[in-house]
This record gives sequence, structure tokens and C-alpha cells, in this order.
Amino acid sequence: MVVLNKIIALFLIILIGVYGAKKEIINEEVNKGLRKILLQITLPLLVINSFSFTFSEEIKGDIIKAFIYSTIFFIVGGIISYILLKPLKGEKRKILQFGNAFSNCGFIGFPIINSIYGAEGVVYTSIFNMVFTIALWTYGIIIFTGSTSKENIKKVLINPAIIAVYIGIVIMIFNIKLPTAIIDTSKIVGEMTAPISMIIVGNILSKVRMKDILKEKTIYYGALIKLIIIPLVLCTITRYVLKDNSMVMNTIIIIQAMPAAAMTSIFAADFNKEKEYSAMLVFVTTLLSIVTIPIISRILGA
Repeated sequence: MVVLNKIIALFLIILIGVYGAKKEIINEEVNKGLRKILLQITLPLLVINSFSFTFSEEIKGDIIKAFIYSTIFFIVGGIISYILLKPLKGEKRKILQFGNAFSNCGFIGFPIINSIYGAEGVVYTSIFNMVFTIALWTYGIIIFTGSTSKENIKKVLINPAIIAVYIGIVIMIFNIKLPTAIIDTSKIVGEMTAPISMIIVGNILSKVRMKDILKEKTIYYGALIKLIIIPLVLCTITRYVLKDNSMVMNTIIIIQAMPAAAMTSIFAADFNKEKEYSAMLVFVTTLLSIVTIPIISRILGA
């Protein structure tokens, strides 16, 4: 029910974006402004807020473990996706590679993990979110630009979201207690990231015909890799290679099994690469995750 309710909410927000576009309330200029608000204001505050948790000594080892395996699983998932997407060519392959690497770990991930594992699971999800953010502004940029030039590296290092990571790491390591007003502000504004991103997806999706979605077979192939193959491979590694069925590992696998992040569409729009196709990918993976997330959770015994 948690999965179903969250995904229904996502679809309703997407429909609001579609409505806004059809009624010309949200034109291209407004959509561009929303992307700037998201990337430069709401997302950085969401990142800072995700680090504002109590650094308990009791789970210190598991927190370090969560960081290490979040990084490793990101790399493993990226390699699996790269290999399986090899037959595809062009910009669509880049979109699928990005969508497979980056999950909707925020709006869907946090509440689902909280419903399964409680507050401790949310801490591990926050660690994954930290790795997600760093990877997003490094590996994610490389996918779209195909470049690691000094100029791109400089842009990444001074990006508001990465600066938020620097701040967040300091807050976490030194267990800094921010004033309640600052925490509340970052939480309220940060939580605007999910609805704004879905409205942007809806705006892009408004230009796509349903017939185009149904006939685009590569999206369903990408969704199979994202929602089923990568989580099952990671599950096999943890169970039979690492022999670890801990909450940390299961949390990371479930987060990896989430649908493609809305940032797929936002980056595609910013870099002007197959933005309609990227919106279709977010839409389809989110729809199919209603079925796939409970299956993966059941396999893990969650």
C-alpha cells in the first residue's frame, strides 16, 4: 500500500504538469525556471536535510558499510547496464544508462524504506542518497556530455548540490546540531523537489502521444534491466558471494530497485537530449514499479 499510494501520488503530480502544459500555464520559459529552482535551490536543501540525522555510535559501522556498498553497487549496476545496453545506439542509450544508474531514492525510496525498516533504514537511505548526489553530478554529467574536461569538473565541484554535499558531510561527521528553524526550512523547501520534478516530467510528457510510449520497445528493455535484472544480480551477490542478508544490504538493493529518477528528464531537458524519451522512461518505470518493488522486497524477505 505504501508503494501504491506513493506512485499514485507521483502520477497525479505528473498529470498536474500535463494539465499546466495543455492550458499553457507552464510554457517552456516557466519550465526552464522550474528546473533552475529545483537544481539551484530545492535540491541542495534536500541534500543538506538528508544529512541531518543523529550519528549514533551504535550503528557507526553499519553507516560506513552503507557508504562503501552504496558506492560498490552503483558501480556494479552501472557495469551491468552498460553491458546489456551495448546493442543500442545513439542518445537513447545514454538516457537508459542514466535512468538505470539513478533511482527515485527520494520521494519513493524514503517512505518505502521507512515502512519496512523504520528509522535505521532511513539513515542508510540517507547515506545512499549522499553517494547518489555525488555520482549524479560526476558520472551523471559524464553520461550526457561524454566529457571529463577541466571546465566540466569545475562546474561539478562548484555546483550548488555538490556544495550542499560538502556542507552535509561536515554536519554528519561532526554531528553538528543545526537550529530548528534552519532544519525546518531545509526540510520544507527540500521536499518541494519531488513535486516540482514531477510537474516538469508532466510538462515534457504532455508533448508525447500515448501511442509513442506503447511502441517504444527500448524503454521496456531498459525498465527490465533497471527494475528486475540489476536488483536480482545485487541480491545474488549479497546472498551467495558476500553471504550478507543484513538490513544495510537489503536497504541498498531495494533503493536500487526504485524507478528511474525524475532527474533523468531534467538533465535531458537541460542538455537537450531526447527529453520526451526520458519522460517516457520515468513514466513507464514508475508505473511498472508498482509490481516490481513488492516482488524484490519479497525475494529479500523484507
